[in-house]
Amino acid sequence: MNEIEKWLVVVGQRITERRKKFGWTQEELAEKGDLTPQFVSYAESGKRAMRPENLLKISSALGVSADYLLTGEIIDKDLLLLSDKLKKLTPAQLRIVENIVDECNALFNE
Repeated sequence: MNEIEKWLVVVGQRITERRKKFGWTQEELAEKGDLTPQFVSYAESGKRAMRPENLLKISSALGVSADYLLTGEIIDKDLLLLSDKLKKLTPAQLRIVENIVDECNALFNE
């Protein structure tokens, strides 16, 4: 397996991981991304490279940046997407999330 094939498999794993996080089938992701189930299957298995517009459809449906799917790195867009979710919380809920984040930071930085 060459480097590009390995990279496509890793991208597919990220897509699968996000889809499963939401509890969606491939068909549900396809519907939300205006794609075919066969395309989602190929993308998740790493069998086929994606055109940019399809990568954007999948990333949008999954609520992550295309950069995250391609590289696994969190960029500013990912933080903005998370910020949009946080804005929907009440002040009390936001403080709970803040405490959880603080606890995670303390655990991971020990």
